Amino acid sequence: MFFKNLFSPFTLPIYFFGLAIAIGAILLNQPFSLAAGNISWIDALFTATSATCVTGLAVVDTGTAFSRVGQSIILALIQVGGLGIMTFASLFFYLWRRRVSLADRIAVGQNLLHNPAFHLGRFLTHMVLWTLIIEVSGALLLHLFDPEGFTPYSALFHSISAFCNAGFALHSDSLVRFQDNIGVNMVIMALIILGGLGFSVLVELEGFVHQRLARGGKSRLSWYTRIVLQTSLWLIFIGWIFIYITEFLGERSLLDPLSKILSSLFQSVTCRTAGFNTLDISQMTNASLLFMMMLMIIGGSPGSTAGGIKTTTFRTLLAFAISQIKDRRQTVIGKHAVDLATVNKALTLVIFAVTIISTSMLILTITEGGDTSHAQASGNIFMDILFETISAFATVGLSTGITPKLSTQGKIVISLLMFIGRIGPIVFLSALQSLREEPYYAWPERNMLIG
Repeated sequence: MFFKNLFSPFTLPIYFFGLAIAIGAILLNQPFSLAAGNISWIDALFTATSATCVTGLAVVDTGTAFSRVGQSIILALIQVGGLGIMTFASLFFYLWRRRVSLADRIAVGQNLLHNPAFHLGRFLTHMVLWTLIIEVSGALLLHLFDPEGFTPYSALFHSISAFCNAGFALHSDSLVRFQDNIGVNMVIMALIILGGLGFSVLVELEGFVHQRLARGGKSRLSWYTRIVLQTSLWLIFIGWIFIYITEFLGERSLLDPLSKILSSLFQSVTCRTAGFNTLDISQMTNASLLFMMMLMIIGGSPGSTAGGIKTTTFRTLLAFAISQIKDRRQTVIGKHAVDLATVNKALTLVIFAVTIISTSMLILTITEGGDTSHAQASGNIFMDILFETISAFATVGLSTGITPKLSTQGKIVISLLMFIGRIGPIVFLSALQSLREEPYYAWPERNMLIG
């Protein structure tokens, strides 16, 4: 039973991403992948993990350290990681929505084809096709808006990186040089948002627009899709306003008004999980960094290339808190109530995330805080490490600048964080639970004083 569960549907994504990272690390450490000099194995592993887990944290400059072959390998890892997590998560989401046993359906994969409403091959083809259409369209627009800043290869690289929410850039300053380019900003933000909504939402939006045009406005979006869209838009808007106030309300910035509005909006979009930046993160206020960390933890939506605990988890917990305040028995969102199993899963996910982040933060404080030269160079080392930890776990990729200075132990911790954050704590919990046998007994229950 134990060995059978080692190859259960829950552990498949772990093996998939682990194998991709291992192959990527080997390839990135070869001479044909490097522009000049050598990089260590730990740096190659870190880069491969960051690319496959679509995070964007980098210990070396992608544009100068790697050759065109090396950059293409990173791009391939980003694409494999983005499509891989979308495939696994979308299949999981599809089966869960229909309340079918995930283990039964995937373990006997042919059963999927017996459902007339679902065809696995058509599903995967549709997903890959739409991904390529969006990424190629984004690349064409980036090249159109700035032909010199985005050559055809650079435009394709950044388009794929944006849609997969990876945050890898070929420019040493990420996208700071384009902070006043409205076209480039809008394209990158659109790609990030589309990649963070989830494939099931994109498919439903496609059908919604088609039915609206065909039937004259009689179709409606599902409850789930409305929640995802509403929560995402509100988070972007609130983040936009907050970052603008904390960064630009005073006279501390020399940017023109349009650049201030554009930069604060871009940072609100990208800090949810993308990792690009048009502002120098190391120069931002602590208030902005704290709020960005909250947005990073929330992340994108299920079935997407984004990380974090997901918008639906945040919305469920918010509704749960409101229900407790109102002494309401059910957790209500809109015109429906969330079932108890989903609420418990959301609470478990947050507890697991907090535990992982806290433990990693403690380890990194020991491994990185003892570096006196680094500590003297940064007057806010604790905030830097906390920001780095959350960015890695939420697979965001933003950094205050300490990533290249991490110790070997720190790089290992951050790599593990990116891996756990990409696979998702729920998958890890499910994998661990699948390795144990269900007990045939129950313990007596007692009341506990709380608060």
